[in-house]
Amino acid sequence: MCQVSFAQVLREANAESAGMSSERLKRIDKVLQEYADKKWIAGGSAIIVRDGKIVYYKAIGYDDTDKKVLLKRDAIFRIASQTKAITSVAIMMLYEEGKFLLKDPVSRYIPEFKNQRVLEKFNAADTTYTTVPAKRDITIHDLLTHTSGIGYAQIGSKESNAIYAKSGIVAGIGVGKLLLSEKMKKLGSVPLMHQPGDQWTYGLNTDLLGYLVEVVSGMSLADYFRKNIFEPLGMKDSYFYLPKEKYNRLATLYSEDSLKHVIKAADSFDINGNFASNYPATAGTYYSGGGGLSATAMDYAIFMQMLLNGGQYNGKRILSRSSVTMMTVSQYDKISWPDNKMGLGFSISTEKSLASSPLSPGSFAWGGMFSSTFWIDPKEKIVAQLFLSQYPQSHGEIHDKFKTLVYAAIK
Repeated sequence: MCQVSFAQVLREANAESAGMSSERLKRIDKVLQEYADKKWIAGGSAIIVRDGKIVYYKAIGYDDTDKKVLLKRDAIFRIASQTKAITSVAIMMLYEEGKFLLKDPVSRYIPEFKNQRVLEKFNAADTTYTTVPAKRDITIHDLLTHTSGIGYAQIGSKESNAIYAKSGIVAGIGVGKLLLSEKMKKLGSVPLMHQPGDQWTYGLNTDLLGYLVEVVSGMSLADYFRKNIFEPLGMKDSYFYLPKEKYNRLATLYSEDSLKHVIKAADSFDINGNFASNYPATAGTYYSGGGGLSATAMDYAIFMQMLLNGGQYNGKRILSRSSVTMMTVSQYDKISWPDNKMGLGFSISTEKSLASSPLSPGSFAWGGMFSSTFWIDPKEKIVAQLFLSQYPQSHGEIHDKFKTLVYAAIK
């Protein structure tokens, strides 16, 4: 893991001082503006850091397309599945305290996951199913690599969507007053989608890890994040539910019309289930470790820089270098992106990835449902983030173009 010892606090700097071309970085403005002009996006906020220097930090386009209110770069975005990286870091922090081993069965800490069953046959007509016994207990490592057999509610397969809906299990975004503990305990009673360790299935693994944080630490996930990650790192705008004085900074959420043009999302709309679009600007009690956080581009850049620095930032060590290394090497190699590998909470770029992506092998990354993406490149000492605040997004290739534009600016 590459350490950037001099980059303890992010500061804006001339692109050339970090070996990048300020002229070429302007191409990002043009592409974001082009997509906004074509009404494919409302606007976007992007940040690029190299060698600990912020070489690009802008917002392009509108926050409110009707009132022509420009998007501000410090807008607070719903980061959705980018929450998973933060939850995974929290798990590794507790691992470093000797609270558990990654090979430990989850049932040791959450008894509802003892003696699990695995889905055998599913009848779509009436959502009935048969099961067989699990060959072994799921482990914490299974959860970190999405190999447990736990599926997703609402946005998963037809089988998991139906089975979880019948049991009242939700994806955890915009659900308000529900309790994580109740839903995660219930998750232990429904069948796994496949035998533990047999394959990669994107699911509620990280929500369950969030509940494990609560069980082991004795704190709510929100309090654990605040005390142990956000406050030490200086992440001042990261929350599950925003304080009222920051409601006005929440980025407007957009959707699409039949022509794939951007329109404002309804206050409540459907993602295979009811979804409250303003959820972080409300009071709530459900802390989804898999998708519930909101944050600014700057806050998330601080989090990424901590990882690039080998687990420390601004004089505060969050993780050891060895734990960051564990998280960012291949832990499972048969995932949905065949040229990538799975680390502990991240996808990992490989030599094969270079066929379609400029990210250096060993870069680690993820994204979020509301059209956001981030990556950390230890070789080039780059962290980068693009937020768009939109679901669905038919023009998601903009994220790949953003990556190309970043690397094209390296001198």
